Amino acid sequence: MKQSKLTKDQIQKLLLSVVGFIVLLYVYFTFFLGPLNRSRTSMLAKIDELQAKIGSSKSEITKASSLERQAGTATTRFADLQSLTPEGAPIAWFPPRVKTFFANHGIDRATARLESSAPFTEPELAGWIRYNWSIDVPQVDFASLGDSLAALENSEPLLAVTKLSIKASAELPQFQQATIAATATLMKR
Repeated sequence: MKQSKLTKDQIQKLLLSVVGFIVLLYVYFTFFLGPLNRSRTSMLAKIDELQAKIGSSKSEITKASSLERQAGTATTRFADLQSLTPEGAPIAWFPPRVKTFFANHGIDRATARLESSAPFTEPELAGWIRYNWSIDVPQVDFASLGDSLAALENSEPLLAVTKLSIKASAELPQFQQATIAATATLMKR
């Protein structure tokens, strides 16, 4: 086998090719691959950030739809509560309404009178007034009174019985005399 020696010109070309290859690798890694890797890293960070925002946005959308349902329900309920207050002064329509209610439950001679009224101090209830009523039932049996009071509070959501006073009748022991203190929350008209 013959060994061939490289000429000086071939050695220079070989060295120049090696140097050129090293420069090419340096340029490739520094100017092409380096910025590409930095861009990739920043894009991955942005993707993670956007995915976190998307996740929080999905929870916000869920909360917003829940609030929308609650607002619809609250608006409907508020409109229903407003419709429970008829036009006119409560002193004109509340006593006949109470008398009719008790008469429908078999209790005659129930009367209602206004004790006091005052607006609410809370700013969100500025359009409402609290009316304190005294309802007198001169002759009633205990069972009928209990049933009618339960029905009264269930049928009138803006009325609350605050005090009940029952006295026995000496002349008719099967009947009692009842005085009911009730508070009605009514809209200002």
